[in-house]
Amino acid sequence: MALKDTDRKPIDMEALRELPDEELHTELARLREAGFRLRFRAATEDISADNPMRVRTMRRNIARIETVLRERTQG
Repeated sequence: MALKDTDRKPIDMEALRELPDEELHTELARLREAGFRLRFRAATEDISADNPMRVRTMRRNIARIETVLRERTQG
């Protein structure tokens, strides 16, 4: 199951719990990179034409993935 638009829309926790660890780690790395690029773009140019809530959504999706991974390691 591929995650679509995770940098723009909130991820469903149930969908995350169904994914294997490898896919979660891959998506986490992709979101962190996209978040870095978006923050860099926000610092250097005006991104108000883009969705201003995108940074917040991305940050929360990263936290959701980290939560699922932490749940799995703690048992």
